[in-house]
Amino acid sequence: MTTAEPVRPVAAPGLFGTSRVRASALASYQLVEDARDRIPEHVRKRQRTRARNEQAVAARLVAREFERE
Repeated sequence: MTTAEPVRPVAAPGLFGTSRVRASALASYQLVEDARDRIPEHVRKRQRTRARNEQAVAARLVAREFERE
């Protein structure tokens, strides 16, 4: 091997057989986390509030169904 040739990375056995897959999975996870951090706080709060309200409505509907029976 000469100095003009690139050095091939050593393939360490990882989660799926290569460390590249693990690195790309980690990179994609970090992208998702970064995107989540970019959402303004008031939007996240609104989403949580909406989800909580939807759960409350669903619980009331289930309670009505049990009252009928």
